[in-house]
Amino acid sequence: MKITRRAFTAVVAGAIATPLTHVRLAGAADKVVRIGYQKYGTLVLLKGKGTLEKKLESIGYTVEWTEFPGGPQLLEALNAGAVDFGSTGETPPIFAQAANAPLVYIAHEPPAPRGEAILVPKDSPIKSVAELKGKKVAFNKGSNVHYLLVKALEEAGLTYEDVEPSFLAPADGRAAFEKGAVDAWVIWDPFQAAAEVAVEARELRNGEGIVPNHQFYLGTKALVDGHAQAIDVLIEAISEIDEWTKSDTAAAAAELSPSVGIPEPVLVKALERQSYGIKSLDDTVVAQQQSIADTFFKLKLIPKEVTIADVVRKGKA
Repeated sequence: MKITRRAFTAVVAGAIATPLTHVRLAGAADKVVRIGYQKYGTLVLLKGKGTLEKKLESIGYTVEWTEFPGGPQLLEALNAGAVDFGSTGETPPIFAQAANAPLVYIAHEPPAPRGEAILVPKDSPIKSVAELKGKKVAFNKGSNVHYLLVKALEEAGLTYEDVEPSFLAPADGRAAFEKGAVDAWVIWDPFQAAAEVAVEARELRNGEGIVPNHQFYLGTKALVDGHAQAIDVLIEAISEIDEWTKSDTAAAAAELSPSVGIPEPVLVKALERQSYGIKSLDDTVVAQQQSIADTFFKLKLIPKEVTIADVVRKGKA
């Protein structure tokens, strides 16, 4: 489902108005891990399989799931206390950390640079990123593709100020793209694959060679500090889903299709561009994430400098 602005506001307001949610998680009984997920990805598959519920039940926990249209919205909810755990691309946690969200990086998936791209309509006269100068470009502010756009423009000899940003969530971005209200759309899978198949959107530039496009698993500091066993169970369950998806992409696509409303062939295309193999953050990944944070601070897109290493869970994933 698509979460509306009104529904999201209600979720956040409810979290603020009922702080007992955190007590529930921290208490000896009725422990609940509240997971935020997006319309596509490993967490959707994990929810559909139902295996996490059984694993957590064995150690006295239950699960609550909430869907979000993108990483920035998910981390706004984490900051507000509405969820305890979730997965996003590279950029949302940087914006969230700059906003003093109590988040911790727990683990990540290997790079998947082909899983995000700058798209233009099939008949667009634009043939290169350099030709985006002065053009209107749609993307979800604070998402992983925000950084892709910055680096692609830099590679083409342009700056972020050379384009006109149009901040739109995926569904609104697709609508604007199809109506011709924007000249380009920067988006991630499966929305990327859907546009390529349905309207023959043309890829102008993907992330290869300029951005890694990691997926990160993040939790609140309260979850990480007080519920290590629950996190270990979560990571184990995610790893199992990863292995299954990698070994049988067609089956994963078939399971995802009804919940996301995207045809199986489109999902196969997207899943084949995804990476698999959850692991803890090493120095290289931390440095890559720090580079993104430094870039956004220089562009004045975040209000202060942040140190990624300060909010990374130590030890194995």
